Amino acid sequence: MIAPAKQILSAFTASIPTSIFGPERIRYTIENINKLQVEHKLILFQLMNHILESMIEQQASDVEIGGYGTQGQVWFRVFGNKERVLDLPQFTEDEATLLIVNLLNPNQCAILLNEKNIDFSYSFKYEKTQTVFRFRADAYYDLDCLTLNMRSIQAAVRPVESLGFHPLAVKTMSHSYIKFGLSLVTGITGSGKSTTLDAIIDYHNDFDPCHIVIIGSPIEYVHKSRKSIIKHREVGRDVLSFKDGVIQSLRQDPDIIVIGEMRDPATIMAALEVTDTGHKVFSTLHTSSAVESIDRIIAEVDPHEQERVKNRLADVLISVVSQKLVPSLDGKRALAKEVLIVTPSVRAAIKNNNTSEIYLMINQGGPQGMVTMEQDLMRLYTEKKISKESAIAYANNKTRILQLMKAV
Repeated sequence: MIAPAKQILSAFTASIPTSIFGPERIRYTIENINKLQVEHKLILFQLMNHILESMIEQQASDVEIGGYGTQGQVWFRVFGNKERVLDLPQFTEDEATLLIVNLLNPNQCAILLNEKNIDFSYSFKYEKTQTVFRFRADAYYDLDCLTLNMRSIQAAVRPVESLGFHPLAVKTMSHSYIKFGLSLVTGITGSGKSTTLDAIIDYHNDFDPCHIVIIGSPIEYVHKSRKSIIKHREVGRDVLSFKDGVIQSLRQDPDIIVIGEMRDPATIMAALEVTDTGHKVFSTLHTSSAVESIDRIIAEVDPHEQERVKNRLADVLISVVSQKLVPSLDGKRALAKEVLIVTPSVRAAIKNNNTSEIYLMINQGGPQGMVTMEQDLMRLYTEKKISKESAIAYANNKTRILQLMKAV
């Protein structure tokens, strides 16, 4: 299968006129890919699936294909480390472009040409286990070349119990306990936010007879309705934007609205407004601590709106989970998290611009289900799951983690 696929790639790319340079070569590929025979397109799909099968077998979380930066090779991220994959074929920039474009439909190709980027999802059946695997994909330009990242989406949802939350924290996030409010899951890219969010959705799906609307870019794990009825709306395919999805959801009789990411002021304002109407909302941010998450939301909106947003956020925010995946001693990764439960004291601190005091409240809030990132890193360290160096490296507050270590 690899040899025929390489022949198809080579033959097509050889037909690209040498007078065409840079991004116009991508446009040429998009405009002429339909000249390929259907059988040849299927062979290219098989080659991509072969790469993804190798990714699954090596327990990689991400794959990189194409673009100047890959230097013609396929790269995997295995337990946090990016590595060249030497037993997979190499691709020229034009070959990689064809392989990537073959995954897209005409509408997606048009978006790619216009915006230089497209998020989409991809799935295939892994024959060895007869399991359907899904991937979150992002195609974009790298020095006038097309490149692709694909991230593996867990084939099964982790139970909430396995994430190590205090029972009171889980209770706070439960729709059956608090019917409204905003709960955030935050962290840098690749910190497991989607895994945690899916675990929370699945937790409700086991016992809560409610309607859950998920708005994602793209939709990652697809939940099957059990006790809950769950709808999936992918941005760019089922709805035009996060903001539109949030506003439209009000006419869809939801109980819980899951917003894949609060990535712009319009989405933030829409999320706060829909929470104000008495719905329970879960979303994510790319921030590394609870305090930073609060400050980021307020700072994202126009200055003349910040006072109103600050007070509204204080009224609707229920909890913030900020997490990191830390290299573990067994060569894998361990989940470290900071958990903020919004108490009256926290609410007052937000309204009075005293967010710097919230860290101390989290530090002293253990009985209420709270934990700082430093406290959780210390737990992993004392349980001999991570090294001292990793605990220090991943701490938000280096002074505090060193104080905790001295106290041991």
